[in-house]
Amino acid sequence: MTGKNMQKQRPVREPLFHVSKNNALPVWKGLLYRAAAVLAAMLLTGLLGVLLVRKNPLEIYAAIFKGPFIDIWTLLQNTAVLLGFALAVVPAFKMKYFNMGANGQVLVGCLAGIACMKFLSGALPDWLVIILIIAASVAASVVFALIPAVFKAFFDTNETLFTLMMNYVAIGLVDYMVFVWDKSGSGTLGIVNLFSHAGWFPNIINKYFPSVLVVALMTVFMTVYMKYTKHGFETALVGESVNTARYVGINVRKVIIRTLALSGLMCGIMGALYAGSIEHTVNASVGGKGFTAILVAWLANFDPPVMALVSFLVMFLTSGTEYAAASLRLGSNDFASITVGIVFFFVMASEFFIRYNVQLTDRGRKVFRVREKQSEEKGGTA
Repeated sequence: MTGKNMQKQRPVREPLFHVSKNNALPVWKGLLYRAAAVLAAMLLTGLLGVLLVRKNPLEIYAAIFKGPFIDIWTLLQNTAVLLGFALAVVPAFKMKYFNMGANGQVLVGCLAGIACMKFLSGALPDWLVIILIIAASVAASVVFALIPAVFKAFFDTNETLFTLMMNYVAIGLVDYMVFVWDKSGSGTLGIVNLFSHAGWFPNIINKYFPSVLVVALMTVFMTVYMKYTKHGFETALVGESVNTARYVGINVRKVIIRTLALSGLMCGIMGALYAGSIEHTVNASVGGKGFTAILVAWLANFDPPVMALVSFLVMFLTSGTEYAAASLRLGSNDFASITVGIVFFFVMASEFFIRYNVQLTDRGRKVFRVREKQSEEKGGTA
């Protein structure tokens, strides 16, 4: 056997399927696919209700749609919080920088805000304390976001793992500070300035409205920034091709650091809202919506107005399923988590068929014809 024969390569076999990007799907058709996915998910939820908890699916559906309207302001605030997290990760993900650290960045922002509220209230005018809470929260979150950004820009480290590990650093830092501040030994800080409300953000209309208003303004800002500014264009271009960005004269390192500073700023605003308006305390469970926000941003194709709608639908479903679990005694909120997970799964599956065309190749058609013929022959023999 000659060396030439030994080096003979196997012929490349044609795949069964050909997947191509679908850029011509009408908007109405995409909406129809998503609606069908949500409907299929809800039908499966009803079936699980029958099989697992022996409940009438119509009762489950009625409770799901009733629950969110019992406290509409809580629904709006939860929607705003989820949307705020999603807005914070949008610039990084548009740049193909996978920022998995939004939870930690919001958490350290909240910690800095609570520190100002705890130690400066009474010593300074209330309005100045509020300003310092916002400034400290933003500064802490920006620094926390910039640490992995600098390593990525100068040493090309893996930002996914780096930002993910920073979440645990934030949790450890919060646990330590709570241990230092708490003198009761309970391991929890409790509501800061519960009776004096010093450092708390002022209620406009009610206690929920400030966070809704701030996140609405963030949505407008992010829409304008990403679609109509030079910085937004540079961010998207770096995400499309680093080499192309360098070729046209863009400083990629500068864009990475600037973009993550913006993500940190958004997380800092959310941390300030947690400290001054939503929770008025800090613990390791504060926030925690960063990973869900990534799914929301991806499903909305990183379009802030669409993200607002997706966030509302996710929180509507979450609130409804939690109410159904409580009112129908389904056991726990695990039913709510399962339902939301099923909806996410079905919608994400529909997104694949919305964004891509799947077609049989010539080899695929031949294989399926052969298998169809074999099944017919077996049927005839039987």
